[in-house]
Amino acid sequence: MQISARNQIKGTVKSVKEGAVNAVVVICRGNHNPIKADITMESVKELGLEEGKECYAVIKATNVMFATSKIENISARNQIEGKIVSVKEGAVNGHVTIEDADGVKVSGSITNEAIQNLGLAEGGTAVAIIKATDVMVAVD
Repeated sequence: MQISARNQIKGTVKSVKEGAVNAVVVICRGNHNPIKADITMESVKELGLEEGKECYAVIKATNVMFATSKIENISARNQIEGKIVSVKEGAVNGHVTIEDADGVKVSGSITNEAIQNLGLAEGGTAVAIIKATDVMVAVD
């Protein structure tokens, strides 16, 4: 699979909570930070998603937000805490990459101003925040 999305996280379906139109698919890789994806029931069926199936959580870097700590009472279903392993600033925007306790790397594209205001620097910690509707699911 070759796509432009920076985050392609391989995991296993832990559960599929079906609704009338959409489903919430929980994808696990390791013991920490399961990723929730809100996708259509049609996609669940077409991809053959069921507990135990290998798949990928696919997330564009522009859909990743960062905070300096986990946020309570937020609608975004995914908050992945990790060590900052890379910060690269460009002319206006930069890329920040964190690595969680299971070795999962998540990269996000945010403004240089946000990088500076949050004090994001290699070796520090941050939380990647991703809405479940911004997570696509792919299979081999």
